[in-house]
This record gives sequence, structure tokens and C-alpha cells, in this order.
Amino acid sequence: MAIRPAEQLIHKAAWLYYAHGLRQDEVASQLNISRASVAMYLRKARETGIVNISTSTQLFTDDVMARKVEDAFGLDAVWIAPENAYLADPSTDIAVLAASVFLELVKKGDRIGVAWGRTVYTIADIMSFADLQDVTVVQLCGNLGAPYSYRPDQCTMEIARRLNAKGLNFYAPLVLSTEELAKSLRAEPVIRDQLAGIADCDLALYSVGAVDADSHLVKCGALTPAEMEALRNQGAAGVIAGQIIDARGEVLDCSYNRRVISAALASLRAIEKRLMVVQEDTKFQPLLAAIAGGLCTHLVIGADMAERLLQYAEAAAKKAS
Repeated sequence: MAIRPAEQLIHKAAWLYYAHGLRQDEVASQLNISRASVAMYLRKARETGIVNISTSTQLFTDDVMARKVEDAFGLDAVWIAPENAYLADPSTDIAVLAASVFLELVKKGDRIGVAWGRTVYTIADIMSFADLQDVTVVQLCGNLGAPYSYRPDQCTMEIARRLNAKGLNFYAPLVLSTEELAKSLRAEPVIRDQLAGIADCDLALYSVGAVDADSHLVKCGALTPAEMEALRNQGAAGVIAGQIIDARGEVLDCSYNRRVISAALASLRAIEKRLMVVQEDTKFQPLLAAIAGGLCTHLVIGADMAERLLQYAEAAAKKAS
């Protein structure tokens, strides 16, 4: 099974101390904890045997891989769900782990930005109920007019319900018919203030979308398959909160993005904890784009995706040298 979020600091402290050779005070500084806590975590690591890599279980095997992904891509924390062949849909384990991680990251008084899509809604549907105080869940982008299973407002309000938190919806469409109309709507005080407030969030929860015929933007009718193909030919690499990004993780210069009502990428990057969850192995390139753009600090993925990321990082390092 995958490492539980509550054990994350123990494993990270052991990784920094034993694998990287940091002193205890340096580990404390890296993890923003006291030196006494580091000593306690290292003792627990020795007592449970997780520092003995040669005899450790699959739990630590996955965790070593997680630490390597963190190092390779400069991420704050990575959790890896093991591949369970007995499951009809192995991606369910990723959503279960992500729901647990998310609840560990939420603190009293937090403001949480939430995007949309199947992954986010699955997390919301699996998530345990928690009675948190003074938490606000904010929708990161405009809504979809047509009936759709994983609309932004549904994702936002379901997570707010699970947390017993206040939900703040975006009462604007995701995509407008013209650039001028979108510009005018973004200038409206209510919409302008809501967009401006997203940078004040403490935590964001989202996935990254694909740019093919199976994209949510195509399925919900925001773009036709032909329009998506044209954007892909222009350099589209992924979708974040309804916006199309290029391989560098920047907003693609296109009419579609200028017609979208969504949080600016700069606002998303200003959020301290940006939790990205990727269930599908087909989203490798979109995930690379999101990481390249600094849109992810915390990551939940499966073992296969983790291996692909490490292979990519190793190949990139060899090419650079």
C-alpha cells in the first residue's frame, strides 16, 4: 500500500538525512520543523525499519520513488499509489490516496481553490466528511452551461459539503462567445474581485487535462475536436482550470484562452500548496507541462507515472551533460 500522508514527514526526514546526508538541523530547516522533531522522526524511522532499504517493504519502495521524483522535479511532496492489478479501475487507488492527502493538507481557516473534471469530482465523492472551522472552498474558473457530470460548481460544492465549509461559486460561464464579452465580464466588480482573491488561497486542488478528443473541453462542448486539434498544432499541451497551456506551462496565445473566465496562472502559482492529482497514464505530457510551469508543488500519481517521470528526468539529465 502507499505511504499514508501522516507518515510523510518521517519518510522525508529519513530520506534527507540518510540519502542526502543532511545534518539534523539542515533537515529541520528543510521541513520547517524543530530539530527535536527530526530526532524523533529518525528514531521512528530506525524503529520501523524504513531506513533499511534492502529489507524494506513495497511501502518504502514506493516512497523512495516518491522522494526521487521530488528531487528530480523540485516538488515539495509526492505520494505514489501502488498499481493494484486486481482492481477493475486501478486509478481509484489514486483518488482514495489523494482524498486522504487533501484532508491532511487542509488546515483551520484555509481558503481552498478547486477546479473541475472527473478526477476532482471522484476525490470529492470518495472523501471522508470532516467538520473543519472557517474553511472556504473557492471555484477556480467559470461554469459550464450545459449539463455535465463534473462541472466546476458541482466539484466546489461537494468538497465544501464534505468539509462542512463555505462554498463560493463562480457565477459566470467558463467560455464566452467573444473576446470582448469575456474582457468586459472579467472587469465586472464581482467577477474581478473573485478572480483577484484566488491568489489568497492556501491550497489548490486540481488535475491537468488532456488536449485530445477525450478532453473535458471537447466533451462539454467548449471546443470541437477539430478546434482542439488546431490548438494542439499550435502548441497546446494541457488544460489547467479550463485554460490551455503550452509545454512550458504558460497560457497558450489563442482566442479560446482570451474567451475564458478563469484564475490567472500567476494567481495559481501564488497559492502556497498546489495539489495536483493525475489518474490517467495518458496525461504524461500534460503533467510535464504543468510541472514546468510551476503549477504543482504537491503531487499524487500512480507508480507507472512515477517511473515515466524518473525515466524522463534521467534522459534529460544525460542530454544536458
